[in-house]
Amino acid sequence: MRAACMPSMWVSMVKPERMRAVVRLLLMLLLSFPCIVAATPRIGVATMQPGGIFWERFGHDAIVVADDATGTATSYNFGFFDPAEPGFIGNFVRGHMRYRLVALPFEDDLVLYRDEGRGVRIQWLDLTDAQAGSLAASLAVNARPENAVYTYDYFRDNCATRVRDAIDRSLGGVLRSQLEGRSRGATYRSEAVRLASPAPWMWLGFDIGLGPRADVPLSLWEEAFVPMHLSAALDDIRIDGRPLVRATQEILPHRIAPEPAGSSRPVSPWLASGLALGLLLAFTARRAPRMVLAFALPFWLAGGFLGTLMLFIWLATVHVFGWENHNLLLLSPLSWLLVPGAFRGLRRRAPGRVFDWALALVALLAAVGMFVSWLPLPAQDNTRWIALLLPLHVGLWVGLRGISRPAAASIAR
Repeated sequence: MRAACMPSMWVSMVKPERMRAVVRLLLMLLLSFPCIVAATPRIGVATMQPGGIFWERFGHDAIVVADDATGTATSYNFGFFDPAEPGFIGNFVRGHMRYRLVALPFEDDLVLYRDEGRGVRIQWLDLTDAQAGSLAASLAVNARPENAVYTYDYFRDNCATRVRDAIDRSLGGVLRSQLEGRSRGATYRSEAVRLASPAPWMWLGFDIGLGPRADVPLSLWEEAFVPMHLSAALDDIRIDGRPLVRATQEILPHRIAPEPAGSSRPVSPWLASGLALGLLLAFTARRAPRMVLAFALPFWLAGGFLGTLMLFIWLATVHVFGWENHNLLLLSPLSWLLVPGAFRGLRRRAPGRVFDWALALVALLAAVGMFVSWLPLPAQDNTRWIALLLPLHVGLWVGLRGISRPAAASIAR
Protein backbone atom coordinates (compact mmCIF):
# COMPACT_ATOMS: atom_id res chain seq x y z
CA MET A 1 0.00 0.00 0.00
CA ARG A 2 2.79 2.41 0.74
CA ALA A 3 4.40 1.81 -2.55
CA ALA A 4 1.18 2.80 -4.19
CA CYS A 5 1.20 6.10 -2.40
CA MET A 6 4.83 7.01 -3.11
CA PRO A 7 4.32 8.64 -6.53
CA SER A 8 1.66 11.02 -5.28
CA MET A 9 3.81 11.88 -2.32
CA TRP A 10 6.81 12.55 -4.67
CA VAL A 11 4.78 14.81 -6.92
CA SER A 12 3.50 16.79 -4.00
CA MET A 13 7.08 17.42 -2.92
CA VAL A 14 8.16 18.87 -6.37
CA LYS A 15 7.86 22.61 -6.79
CA PRO A 16 5.33 23.75 -9.43
CA GLU A 17 8.01 25.80 -11.26
CA ARG A 18 10.24 22.76 -11.66
CA MET A 19 7.32 20.69 -12.94
CA ARG A 20 6.54 23.30 -15.57
CA ALA A 21 10.18 23.33 -16.69
CA VAL A 22 10.21 19.55 -17.02
CA VAL A 23 6.98 19.61 -19.03
CA ARG A 24 8.34 22.32 -21.34
CA LEU A 25 11.52 20.31 -21.93
CA LEU A 26 9.54 17.18 -22.80
CA LEU A 27 7.34 19.13 -25.19
CA MET A 28 10.37 20.64 -26.92
CA LEU A 29 11.91 17.20 -27.39
CA LEU A 30 8.66 15.82 -28.80
CA LEU A 31 8.21 18.75 -31.16
CA SER A 32 11.79 18.57 -32.42
CA PHE A 33 11.60 14.86 -33.23
CA PRO A 34 10.01 15.29 -36.72
CA CYS A 35 12.68 17.87 -37.55
CA ILE A 36 15.41 15.42 -36.63
CA VAL A 37 13.86 12.80 -38.92
CA ALA A 38 13.42 15.31 -41.76
CA ALA A 39 17.07 16.30 -41.52
CA THR A 40 18.21 12.82 -42.55
CA PRO A 41 16.47 11.99 -45.84
CA ARG A 42 17.27 9.04 -48.06
CA ILE A 43 19.18 9.94 -51.22
CA GLY A 44 18.84 7.98 -54.45
CA VAL A 45 19.86 8.29 -58.08
CA ALA A 46 17.05 7.53 -60.54
CA THR A 47 18.27 6.33 -63.95
CA MET A 48 15.89 6.42 -66.90
CA GLN A 49 16.58 4.18 -69.90
CA PRO A 50 16.83 5.63 -73.44
CA GLY A 51 13.67 6.52 -75.31
CA GLY A 52 12.72 6.64 -78.97
CA ILE A 53 12.94 10.41 -79.67
CA PHE A 54 16.35 11.77 -80.63
CA TRP A 55 16.81 13.83 -77.46
CA GLU A 56 15.94 10.76 -75.36
CA ARG A 57 18.56 8.47 -76.94
CA PHE A 58 21.15 9.11 -74.22
CA GLY A 59 18.86 8.25 -71.30
CA HIS A 60 18.32 10.49 -68.31
CA ASP A 61 18.72 10.65 -64.55
CA ALA A 62 17.77 12.65 -61.47
CA ILE A 63 18.50 12.78 -57.75
CA VAL A 64 15.65 11.60 -55.52
CA VAL A 65 15.33 12.93 -51.97
CA ALA A 66 12.91 10.76 -49.96
CA ASP A 67 11.46 11.93 -46.64
CA ASP A 68 10.28 8.83 -44.80
CA ALA A 69 8.62 10.93 -42.09
CA THR A 70 6.15 12.45 -44.56
CA GLY A 71 6.20 9.70 -47.18
CA THR A 72 7.17 12.17 -49.93
CA ALA A 73 9.93 11.92 -52.52
CA THR A 74 11.25 14.88 -54.51
CA SER A 75 12.96 14.48 -57.87
CA TYR A 76 15.71 16.99 -58.65
CA ASN A 77 15.81 16.91 -62.44
CA PHE A 78 18.46 18.86 -64.39
CA GLY A 79 16.92 18.17 -67.80
CA PHE A 80 14.35 20.94 -68.30
CA PHE A 81 14.49 23.61 -71.00
CA ASP A 82 12.00 26.11 -72.40
CA PRO A 83 11.65 26.10 -76.23
CA ALA A 84 9.50 29.24 -75.94
CA GLU A 85 12.39 31.18 -74.42
CA PRO A 86 13.35 34.22 -76.56
CA GLY A 87 16.19 33.34 -78.91
CA PHE A 88 16.00 29.61 -78.13
CA ILE A 89 16.63 28.42 -81.70
CA GLY A 90 19.56 30.77 -82.25
CA ASN A 91 21.09 29.86 -78.90
CA PHE A 92 20.64 26.16 -79.68
CA VAL A 93 22.40 26.49 -83.03
CA ARG A 94 25.31 28.46 -81.55
CA GLY A 95 25.63 26.14 -78.55
CA HIS A 96 24.37 28.49 -75.84
CA MET A 97 21.63 26.21 -74.51
CA ARG A 98 20.01 27.14 -71.22
CA TYR A 99 18.77 24.24 -69.11
CA ARG A 100 17.42 24.34 -65.58
CA LEU A 101 17.07 22.25 -62.45
CA VAL A 102 13.47 21.59 -61.44
CA ALA A 103 12.30 20.06 -58.15
CA LEU A 104 9.04 18.14 -58.52
CA PRO A 105 7.28 15.19 -56.87
CA PHE A 106 8.95 11.98 -58.00
CA GLU A 107 5.60 10.45 -58.98
CA ASP A 108 4.97 13.38 -61.32
CA ASP A 109 8.41 12.95 -62.84
CA LEU A 110 7.65 9.29 -63.59
CA VAL A 111 4.53 9.98 -65.68
CA LEU A 112 6.41 10.59 -68.93
CA TYR A 113 8.64 7.52 -68.57
CA ARG A 114 5.69 5.29 -67.65
CA ASP A 115 3.76 6.48 -70.72
CA GLU A 116 6.76 5.92 -73.02
CA GLY A 117 7.59 2.48 -71.63
CA ARG A 118 11.04 3.52 -70.43
CA GLY A 119 12.58 1.67 -67.51
CA VAL A 120 13.48 3.50 -64.31
CA ARG A 121 15.46 2.29 -61.33
CA ILE A 122 16.75 3.97 -58.17
CA GLN A 123 20.08 3.32 -56.49
CA TRP A 124 19.76 4.27 -52.83
CA LEU A 125 23.06 5.64 -51.57
CA ASP A 126 24.68 4.78 -48.25
CA LEU A 127 25.41 8.34 -47.10
CA THR A 128 25.95 9.58 -43.58
CA ASP A 129 23.26 11.77 -42.05
CA ALA A 130 25.47 14.81 -42.53
CA GLN A 131 26.16 13.98 -46.19
CA ALA A 132 22.50 13.31 -46.99
CA GLY A 133 21.34 16.45 -45.21
CA SER A 134 23.96 18.61 -46.90
CA LEU A 135 23.13 17.24 -50.36
CA ALA A 136 19.38 17.71 -49.87
CA ALA A 137 19.89 21.27 -48.65
CA SER A 138 22.22 22.21 -51.53
CA LEU A 139 19.77 20.79 -54.09
CA ALA A 140 16.92 22.79 -52.58
CA VAL A 141 18.99 25.97 -52.87
CA ASN A 142 20.12 25.09 -56.41
CA ALA A 143 16.49 24.58 -57.48
CA ARG A 144 15.50 28.15 -56.58
CA PRO A 145 14.60 30.15 -59.71
CA GLU A 146 17.57 32.47 -59.33
CA ASN A 147 20.00 29.50 -59.20
CA ALA A 148 18.36 26.87 -61.39
CA VAL A 149 19.56 27.86 -64.88
CA TYR A 150 22.85 26.57 -66.28
CA THR A 151 24.57 26.50 -69.68
CA TYR A 152 24.12 23.03 -71.10
CA ASP A 153 26.88 21.09 -72.87
CA TYR A 154 26.11 17.74 -74.50
CA PHE A 155 29.17 16.01 -73.11
CA ARG A 156 30.66 18.05 -70.26
CA ASP A 157 27.71 19.67 -68.49
CA ASN A 158 24.47 17.76 -68.88
CA CYS A 159 21.86 16.11 -66.67
CA ALA A 160 24.17 13.21 -65.76
CA THR A 161 27.30 15.26 -65.05
CA ARG A 162 25.26 17.57 -62.79
CA VAL A 163 24.03 14.55 -60.81
CA ARG A 164 27.57 13.14 -60.73
CA ASP A 165 29.07 16.41 -59.48
CA ALA A 166 26.43 16.92 -56.78
CA ILE A 167 27.05 13.44 -55.37
CA ASP A 168 30.82 13.90 -55.58
CA ARG A 169 30.63 17.14 -53.60
CA SER A 170 28.60 15.44 -50.88
CA LEU A 171 31.26 12.70 -50.68
CA GLY A 172 34.14 15.15 -50.49
CA GLY A 173 35.57 14.20 -53.90
CA VAL A 174 35.64 10.44 -53.35
CA LEU A 175 33.64 9.68 -56.49
CA ARG A 176 36.00 11.60 -58.76
CA SER A 177 39.13 10.21 -57.11
CA GLN A 178 37.99 6.63 -57.77
CA LEU A 179 36.87 7.19 -61.37
CA GLU A 180 39.26 9.73 -62.86
CA GLY A 181 42.30 7.48 -63.21
CA ARG A 182 40.49 4.59 -64.92
CA SER A 183 39.35 4.18 -68.52
CA ARG A 184 37.68 1.64 -70.80
CA GLY A 185 38.95 3.39 -73.92
CA ALA A 186 35.53 4.81 -74.83
CA THR A 187 35.32 8.25 -76.47
CA TYR A 188 32.61 10.85 -76.86
CA ARG A 189 32.28 9.74 -80.49
CA SER A 190 32.01 6.03 -79.71
CA GLU A 191 29.33 6.63 -77.09
CA ALA A 192 27.38 9.13 -79.18
CA VAL A 193 27.41 6.87 -82.25
CA ARG A 194 26.48 3.80 -80.17
CA LEU A 195 23.51 5.44 -78.48
CA ALA A 196 22.34 7.11 -81.69
CA SER A 197 22.70 3.94 -83.79
CA PRO A 198 18.93 3.14 -83.90
CA ALA A 199 18.44 6.42 -85.83
CA PRO A 200 20.73 6.38 -88.93
CA TRP A 201 20.49 10.12 -89.58
CA MET A 202 21.48 10.78 -85.97
CA TRP A 203 24.56 8.57 -85.82
CA LEU A 204 25.64 9.82 -89.25
CA GLY A 205 25.36 13.37 -87.97
CA PHE A 206 27.50 12.59 -84.94
CA ASP A 207 30.10 10.58 -86.86
CA ILE A 208 30.52 13.16 -89.62
CA GLY A 209 30.08 16.26 -87.47
CA LEU A 210 32.40 15.46 -84.55
CA GLY A 211 36.04 16.50 -84.78
CA PRO A 212 39.24 15.16 -83.18
CA ARG A 213 38.38 16.40 -79.69
CA ALA A 214 35.65 13.76 -79.58
CA ASP A 215 38.20 10.96 -80.01
CA VAL A 216 40.25 11.41 -76.84
CA PRO A 217 39.86 8.33 -74.58
CA LEU A 218 37.61 9.10 -71.62
CA SER A 219 38.15 8.35 -67.97
CA LEU A 220 35.27 6.68 -66.16
CA TRP A 221 34.60 10.08 -64.60
CA GLU A 222 34.16 11.71 -68.03
CA GLU A 223 32.29 8.68 -69.36
CA ALA A 224 29.63 9.32 -66.72
CA PHE A 225 28.10 11.93 -69.05
CA VAL A 226 25.94 8.94 -70.05
CA PRO A 227 23.41 8.26 -67.25
CA MET A 228 23.72 4.48 -67.61
CA HIS A 229 27.50 4.70 -67.21
CA LEU A 230 27.10 6.85 -64.11
CA SER A 231 24.75 4.23 -62.70
CA ALA A 232 27.30 1.46 -63.36
CA ALA A 233 30.07 3.56 -61.81
CA LEU A 234 28.04 4.11 -58.63
CA ASP A 235 27.65 0.35 -58.26
CA ASP A 236 31.45 -0.02 -58.24
CA ILE A 237 32.27 2.70 -55.69
CA ARG A 238 33.51 1.57 -52.27
CA ILE A 239 33.95 3.87 -49.28
CA ASP A 240 35.88 2.42 -46.35
CA GLY A 241 35.25 -1.02 -47.79
CA ARG A 242 31.47 -0.71 -48.03
CA PRO A 243 29.51 -0.14 -51.27
CA LEU A 244 28.14 3.33 -51.91
CA VAL A 245 24.88 1.82 -53.22
CA ARG A 246 23.05 0.16 -50.36
CA ALA A 247 20.03 -1.00 -52.39
CA THR A 248 18.67 -0.88 -55.93
CA GLN A 249 14.94 -0.57 -56.57
CA GLU A 250 13.27 -1.20 -59.93
CA ILE A 251 10.56 1.43 -60.32
CA LEU A 252 9.34 0.93 -63.90
CA PRO A 253 9.99 -1.95 -66.34
CA HIS A 254 11.62 -1.18 -69.67
CA ARG A 255 9.09 -2.07 -72.38
CA ILE A 256 10.75 -0.70 -75.53
CA ALA A 257 14.01 -1.40 -77.40
CA PRO A 258 16.95 -1.73 -75.00
CA GLU A 259 20.02 0.46 -74.89
CA PRO A 260 22.19 -0.34 -77.96
CA ALA A 261 25.21 -2.49 -77.28
CA GLY A 262 28.66 -1.44 -78.39
CA SER A 263 29.97 -2.99 -81.60
CA SER A 264 33.12 -2.80 -83.68
CA ARG A 265 33.02 -0.89 -86.94
CA PRO A 266 35.56 -2.51 -89.28
CA VAL A 267 36.99 -0.43 -92.10
CA SER A 268 36.99 -3.20 -94.73
CA PRO A 269 33.28 -2.98 -95.73
CA TRP A 270 33.61 0.78 -96.17
CA LEU A 271 36.78 0.40 -98.24
CA ALA A 272 35.26 -2.34 -100.40
CA SER A 273 32.18 -0.19 -101.07
CA GLY A 274 34.31 2.87 -101.84
CA LEU A 275 36.60 1.03 -104.25
CA ALA A 276 33.70 -0.66 -106.04
CA LEU A 277 31.82 2.62 -106.49
CA GLY A 278 34.95 4.54 -107.47
CA LEU A 279 35.91 2.03 -110.17
CA LEU A 280 32.33 1.85 -111.44
CA LEU A 281 32.13 5.64 -111.71
CA ALA A 282 35.51 5.92 -113.44
CA PHE A 283 34.64 3.37 -116.15
CA THR A 284 31.02 4.43 -116.60
CA ALA A 285 31.90 8.11 -117.01
CA ARG A 286 33.86 7.39 -120.19
CA ARG A 287 30.79 5.86 -121.85
CA ALA A 288 27.87 7.61 -120.14
CA PRO A 289 29.07 10.83 -118.45
CA ARG A 290 25.56 12.20 -118.03
CA MET A 291 24.58 9.12 -116.02
CA VAL A 292 27.56 9.67 -113.73
CA LEU A 293 26.77 13.38 -113.44
CA ALA A 294 23.22 12.45 -112.40
CA PHE A 295 24.74 10.44 -109.53
CA ALA A 296 27.44 12.99 -108.73
CA LEU A 297 25.16 16.03 -108.56
CA PRO A 298 23.31 15.04 -105.33
CA PHE A 299 26.64 13.78 -103.93
CA TRP A 300 28.25 17.18 -104.51
CA LEU A 301 25.19 19.01 -103.18
CA ALA A 302 25.29 16.93 -100.00
CA GLY A 303 29.06 17.38 -99.72
CA GLY A 304 28.82 21.14 -100.17
CA PHE A 305 26.04 21.43 -97.63
CA LEU A 306 27.74 19.24 -95.02
CA GLY A 307 31.09 20.96 -95.56
CA THR A 308 29.51 24.38 -95.14
CA LEU A 309 27.75 23.19 -92.00
CA MET A 310 30.99 21.81 -90.52
CA LEU A 311 32.77 25.07 -91.33
CA PHE A 312 29.97 27.04 -89.66
CA ILE A 313 30.18 24.85 -86.53
CA TRP A 314 33.93 25.48 -86.37
CA LEU A 315 33.92 29.23 -86.99
CA ALA A 316 30.58 30.44 -85.62
CA THR A 317 29.55 28.22 -82.69
CA VAL A 318 30.87 27.03 -79.33
CA HIS A 319 30.31 23.37 -80.22
CA VAL A 320 34.01 22.70 -79.57
CA PHE A 321 33.75 18.99 -80.30
CA GLY A 322 32.92 19.86 -83.91
CA TRP A 323 35.90 22.18 -84.40
CA GLU A 324 38.87 21.38 -86.67
CA ASN A 325 36.91 18.59 -88.30
CA HIS A 326 39.09 16.56 -90.68
CA ASN A 327 35.98 15.55 -92.61
CA LEU A 328 36.07 19.03 -94.16
CA LEU A 329 38.72 17.58 -96.47
CA LEU A 330 36.37 14.79 -97.56
CA LEU A 331 33.16 16.80 -97.76
CA SER A 332 34.43 20.19 -98.84
CA PRO A 333 32.40 23.39 -99.27
CA LEU A 334 34.25 23.65 -102.60
CA SER A 335 31.85 20.98 -103.87
CA TRP A 336 29.42 23.82 -104.54
CA LEU A 337 31.70 24.86 -107.45
CA LEU A 338 30.90 21.57 -109.19
CA VAL A 339 27.14 22.04 -109.14
CA PRO A 340 26.76 24.56 -112.02
CA GLY A 341 29.01 22.46 -114.28
CA ALA A 342 27.05 19.32 -113.43
CA PHE A 343 23.81 21.03 -114.47
CA ARG A 344 25.42 22.15 -117.73
CA GLY A 345 26.67 18.63 -118.40
CA LEU A 346 23.21 17.17 -117.78
CA ARG A 347 21.91 19.60 -120.43
CA ARG A 348 24.52 18.29 -122.90
CA ARG A 349 26.73 21.36 -122.57
CA ALA A 350 30.39 21.50 -121.61
CA PRO A 351 30.70 21.85 -117.79
CA GLY A 352 33.42 24.50 -118.11
CA ARG A 353 36.96 25.10 -116.93
CA VAL A 354 35.94 25.95 -113.35
CA PHE A 355 34.34 22.52 -113.14
CA ASP A 356 37.58 20.84 -114.24
CA TRP A 357 39.68 22.71 -111.68
CA ALA A 358 37.17 22.16 -108.86
CA LEU A 359 36.90 18.45 -109.70
CA ALA A 360 40.66 18.01 -109.34
CA LEU A 361 40.85 20.18 -106.21
CA VAL A 362 38.07 18.29 -104.40
CA ALA A 363 39.77 14.96 -105.15
CA LEU A 364 43.13 16.38 -104.04
CA LEU A 365 41.67 17.57 -100.72
CA ALA A 366 40.26 14.10 -100.09
CA ALA A 367 43.74 12.63 -100.68
CA VAL A 368 45.18 15.22 -98.27
CA GLY A 369 42.63 13.98 -95.73
CA MET A 370 44.18 10.52 -95.94
CA PHE A 371 47.71 11.87 -95.39
CA VAL A 372 46.55 14.05 -92.49
CA SER A 373 45.29 10.91 -90.75
CA TRP A 374 48.88 9.61 -90.76
CA LEU A 375 50.42 12.75 -89.25
CA PRO A 376 51.16 13.20 -85.51
CA LEU A 377 48.18 15.53 -85.12
CA PRO A 378 45.22 15.14 -82.78
CA ALA A 379 43.78 11.92 -84.17
CA GLN A 380 40.27 11.77 -85.59
CA ASP A 381 38.44 8.49 -86.00
CA ASN A 382 37.35 9.04 -89.60
CA THR A 383 39.22 6.19 -91.31
CA ARG A 384 35.93 4.68 -92.47
CA TRP A 385 34.90 7.91 -94.19
CA ILE A 386 38.30 8.18 -95.89
CA ALA A 387 37.96 4.58 -97.09
CA LEU A 388 34.51 5.27 -98.53
CA LEU A 389 34.79 8.80 -99.92
CA LEU A 390 38.36 9.06 -101.24
CA PRO A 391 37.80 6.35 -103.93
CA LEU A 392 34.57 8.11 -104.94
CA HIS A 393 36.31 11.46 -105.42
CA VAL A 394 39.19 9.87 -107.33
CA GLY A 395 36.80 7.83 -109.49
CA LEU A 396 34.80 10.94 -110.39
CA TRP A 397 37.98 12.85 -111.21
CA VAL A 398 39.37 10.05 -113.38
CA GLY A 399 36.08 9.55 -115.19
CA LEU A 400 34.97 13.16 -115.69
CA ARG A 401 38.22 15.06 -116.17
CA GLY A 402 38.54 16.64 -119.57
CA ILE A 403 34.85 16.41 -120.50
CA SER A 404 34.86 20.19 -120.99
CA ARG A 405 37.35 19.95 -123.86
CA PRO A 406 35.92 20.42 -127.35
CA ALA A 407 37.08 16.95 -128.33
CA ALA A 408 35.05 15.37 -125.56
CA ALA A 409 31.93 14.95 -127.64
CA SER A 410 30.83 12.04 -125.47
CA ILE A 411 29.13 14.52 -123.13
CA ALA A 412 26.21 14.46 -125.53
CA ARG A 413 25.47 10.85 -124.70
